Amino acid sequence: MLAGPGSGKTRVITRRIACRIAAGVPAWQILALTFTNKAAREMKARVDALVPADAAGRRGLVVSTFHAFSAGILRRYGSQSLAAGIGTHHLAPEFSIFDMDDAHAVIKTAIGRANLETAQWQVGSVATEISSAKNRLLCAAEYAQNALDFRQRTIAKIYAIYEQELVRQNAVDFDDLLMRTARLLRDDPTVLAELQGRFTEVLVDEYQDTNHAQFTVAHSIAREHRNICVVGDPDQSIYAWRGADISNILEFEEHYPGATIVPLGENFRSTAQIVAVADRLIRKNTARRHKDLFTGLGDGAPPKIAMLSDEMAEANYVAEEFQRANRAGIQWKEMAVLYRMNALSRTLEDALRRRNIPHVIARGTAFYERREVRDTLSYLRAIVNPLDENALRRIINVPARGIGATSIGKLAAVAVAQGTSLLHAMMMARQAGIAERTVKSIDGLVTVLARYRSELDVKPAENLGPFVARLITEAGLERAAAAIADDEQDALDRKANVQEVANAAGAFLMPESEPNGRAPTLGDALRSYLQSVALVADSDVVDPERGVVTLMSLHASKGLEFHTVAIVGIEEGLLPHARSMDSPKSIEEERRLLFVGITRSQRNLLLTCAATRATRGLRMRTIESGFLRELSGENVQRLDLSEQSEYGDDDDQQVGGSRRGRTGFPAGTIVRHAQFGVGTVEEVLPRGSLTSVRVRFRTAGVRTLVLEYAKLEVIT
Repeated sequence: MLAGPGSGKTRVITRRIACRIAAGVPAWQILALTFTNKAAREMKARVDALVPADAAGRRGLVVSTFHAFSAGILRRYGSQSLAAGIGTHHLAPEFSIFDMDDAHAVIKTAIGRANLETAQWQVGSVATEISSAKNRLLCAAEYAQNALDFRQRTIAKIYAIYEQELVRQNAVDFDDLLMRTARLLRDDPTVLAELQGRFTEVLVDEYQDTNHAQFTVAHSIAREHRNICVVGDPDQSIYAWRGADISNILEFEEHYPGATIVPLGENFRSTAQIVAVADRLIRKNTARRHKDLFTGLGDGAPPKIAMLSDEMAEANYVAEEFQRANRAGIQWKEMAVLYRMNALSRTLEDALRRRNIPHVIARGTAFYERREVRDTLSYLRAIVNPLDENALRRIINVPARGIGATSIGKLAAVAVAQGTSLLHAMMMARQAGIAERTVKSIDGLVTVLARYRSELDVKPAENLGPFVARLITEAGLERAAAAIADDEQDALDRKANVQEVANAAGAFLMPESEPNGRAPTLGDALRSYLQSVALVADSDVVDPERGVVTLMSLHASKGLEFHTVAIVGIEEGLLPHARSMDSPKSIEEERRLLFVGITRSQRNLLLTCAATRATRGLRMRTIESGFLRELSGENVQRLDLSEQSEYGDDDDQQVGGSRRGRTGFPAGTIVRHAQFGVGTVEEVLPRGSLTSVRVRFRTAGVRTLVLEYAKLEVIT
């Protein structure tokens, strides 16, 4: 199903699930896959409304994200099949899921063990290359075999050490979940046959966002019975940077000859002028499947394109437009500001704060990145997976128990030297030459973890909330949270955050079990809860009931909708991003990204750019995005407000210690700049209330600077 924006993709999938159950297909044989927890919850709720949970044949339906489904498969089969492991190592079911911070910490360690410097081999860059390899289903050994140059051969060494560390800690990263599951289905015919027999109906939401590993998972299960229904839109494929392959949807018929293609072009979200503008933009792309976009919601207000003088004027303009909409009866929760780069949020936050407009930045991991929350979750991880060294290192001295960095270093050295776990080294602390007082503290922590671990297989899943609350009290985690606070209020907030972990655990609902399956244990519940936390996404935390304006990236806005939407920073180098400028394929993805942003709007759409913007401490002129020119025409109201500077009249600006207007630096003037040194003014470039000068510097080359902010000193 080629489903345009606002065409009811979720409704289509959930109705199909309900129809198949009504036709006699047992729900436990249906697999529906999507990308975010929020989408999975919504799909599940809609199915529940159509087919009550107690209806015949209803039990066991799997509606899941790709990552959560893969984690479940690995916990079930990982210890049985080497195809899911690495080399000769199986994957034990209590494995930890490392988030990006955990993974980066281990990669940093791996870089050091490879005798390399992180200054030359940056952790983020190495992590991206390893992620790309895993999306191609390459383990470290296979990546090394395909390495073509010095850089790849060096990354292969780091990847191998990183992989060894994950094995040693019985951990996987996000990419491992998909890669190992895909390899398991590819290489183990017994497991594949079992899953093909279990899931006779496969549905995939947002199919245009699948990468090679996700394609392999879905295709492996469906390729024999060919009973697969995918919903997606090539025009909304915006995740190539994390491996999404648009060809999966464009070439669907090649994988499934004779497939029925159903176009869904009616937009039930946006008014006609918004739909027309979005359609005009996306028609510029070539890698797409055309479908006529239309709506029955009436013309509505024309989208506005506004050019402002600078980023502060832009932010103030958006805030004022939102205030105007609010006075007209639109609630704050129905408004959103979208941007290509997160750095653009600062001035927007300032403008909203000055006007007392309630707002929130949608970052799904924000709560779980707080120190006291990560400490609490690390205790739970260490209980579930005794090999999780990252978690143990974090909690070994939380609360403070006199275990210093020197002692931790000795324990880590013992673990590496003996090829054992950090926990095992902690049990041998006395033999490692650690002081008796410190040994007693270490023994106390080991005892607490072991006692809680002993409950996991004998208590039912319903005990999860009380279990976590009891651990928080006994381990002194509220006290530890207060100890790192800046003041009394901060201490109260941090303690409340720790308790919120217990509340969230108590409210956590386990996935549906198979018919006649065993009752889930406390260990099952704790593993599932930690898994849900590890896989949280930005869009998962957007609460439509909160009375606040939402600020978020264009990527995170996928799947959401708001009455009033502002998209800011639509300039060359921002949108499209500078990294995409030399690649027509990347430019098309940037255009799709703007298309996604535009189609989040139901009624009011505001698109803005700034004539100048501060970049790395310098105020620079910008160039309006070519996408805005593609949007121009009927259905669009253009506003040039660039004459209205937030900095005041340029005649009142102090430049280089004296009042200088537009002619204060004529061509030929020798000037000095604090960063670029000495240069000669070649040309004065007046525009509106701001003036730029082009200066040829002796060592920095030609630079165009906004005169009012460059602080040039006249030499002669």
